[in-house]
Amino acid sequence: MQGPLEGCGNLGTAEADAAPCAESEVALFEKIATSLPEVILLRPRVFQDARGFFFETYHRQKLAELGITSEFVQDNHSRSQRGTIRGLHYQLHHPQAKLCRVIAGEALDVAVDIRVGSPTFGKFASAVLSAENKIQIYIPRGFAHGFVALSETVEFLYKCDDVYTPGDERGVRYDDPAIGIPWGVTDPALSAKDQTYPLLKDVSPAELPKYGGATR
Repeated sequence: MQGPLEGCGNLGTAEADAAPCAESEVALFEKIATSLPEVILLRPRVFQDARGFFFETYHRQKLAELGITSEFVQDNHSRSQRGTIRGLHYQLHHPQAKLCRVIAGEALDVAVDIRVGSPTFGKFASAVLSAENKIQIYIPRGFAHGFVALSETVEFLYKCDDVYTPGDERGVRYDDPAIGIPWGVTDPALSAKDQTYPLLKDVSPAELPKYGGATR
C-alpha cells in the first residue's frame, strides 16, 4: 500500500513523487484566528514518511478561498542571531501585506494595527513561528510588523505584495509601552534605525495608514 508521500502514477517529477495524489480532496491549509481579525495564521498540511516531508507553502487559489487575495511580488530572506528584534516596520505610500514563515530556528512574530480610526488601533497579535511548527502568519496592509529571534539563529522568509521602497519606510518603537509587546528579551540587538523610531502616540496621523482602506 502506498503511503501519503508515494508517487502518483508515472508522472515522473519530483513534485509528483512527493505530493499526495488526492490533493484536491484535502485542505492544504488550516486557517487559525488571532486577536486581530485581519491577521491570520496558516497551518499547512504536512505529508510525511520515512524519507522526510512535503508541504505547500503557497497556493494562490487555496489562500484566496481563505480570504487572502494579496498578489505577492517580492520574496525576502533574513538571518538573525538570538535576541535580535527587527521592527516595527511599515511602508506608508507603498504598503505591504506580508506572508511570513521561519525555515530555521524560532521567532516571535508580531503585527500591530496602526490604522487611524480602527477599532483595534494600537493592538497587536503575535505568534511563534518555527521550522518545527511550519506555521505562517498573514499580515495585511495597514499593520506594522516585527519579530524577535528566539533561537540561536533564525532564518525568516516573507512574501510582500509591493516592493521594498527605502524612502517610504516608516516605523514605531518596538518597546512602545502603550502597545506592550512581551518580546521576552531585555537587551535586544537592534539596528540604528529601529532604535530611533517614535512611539505610536508621537506619530502624526498623516504618517499612518487609514482604516477603511484596502488591507489585502
